[in-house]
Amino acid sequence: MSTHPQVPGEPTKTGTTVLETATAAVQKFGPINVIHQHLCAFHFYGHDMTRQVEAHHFCGHQNEDMRQCLIYDGPEADSRLIGLEYIITEKLFMTLPDSEKRLWHSHEYEVKSGVLFLPGVPGPIQRQDLAKVAQTYGKTIHFWQVDRGDNLPLGLPQIMMALTRDGQLYTHLASDVENRYKMNFDKERENRAYMKGLEHGIHPLANAQGKGLWTELREVDCNGGAGAHAPPRVFV
Repeated sequence: MSTHPQVPGEPTKTGTTVLETATAAVQKFGPINVIHQHLCAFHFYGHDMTRQVEAHHFCGHQNEDMRQCLIYDGPEADSRLIGLEYIITEKLFMTLPDSEKRLWHSHEYEVKSGVLFLPGVPGPIQRQDLAKVAQTYGKTIHFWQVDRGDNLPLGLPQIMMALTRDGQLYTHLASDVENRYKMNFDKERENRAYMKGLEHGIHPLANAQGKGLWTELREVDCNGGAGAHAPPRVFV
């Protein structure tokens, strides 16, 4: 479970709350209103599998082949928005250039092992959708490293990966989630044994090719390739 670091700043004032209530009554919030499901899973940093976090996905479909998810460190109203994930079908994944494929992770193990689930949704109902998720890939970026106690989103965005086999997930994380959500991952694994995985198997370039991925920041010339005689473009 997240450490829920204290975000610096003054408590929300009554005037701010009143204003938000008024704007909420007239604005439509279209992108947020299409969110239709809550998935709970685990992510680890692409460069460090020992740093594992509980990730709550709030997702909406773009179409049958793609959904997009906001990721929070919990399901509560004060949870931190820590990242996002794009989920696409195997069909779309196969159209990606090879240089892009390694940034995406498979969901087959997560689903079939039982550790990815829809909190509060009866098993038979959630399995109808998760059977589809088992045949998808996801690209996840986290902006807020709450696992190290950061009280603001510090540092560079990081590519995250997902579980691909037994023995990777820390036992204490699994037990904590099982207890809070009345889940039994082993039992759910048995219930999902009928599910099919990816039609072509897990692509060898996916899941970072089984290697680490680290986000780096580099200084570059910002002329934008406009030519040697173009005036320099600067940010200040």
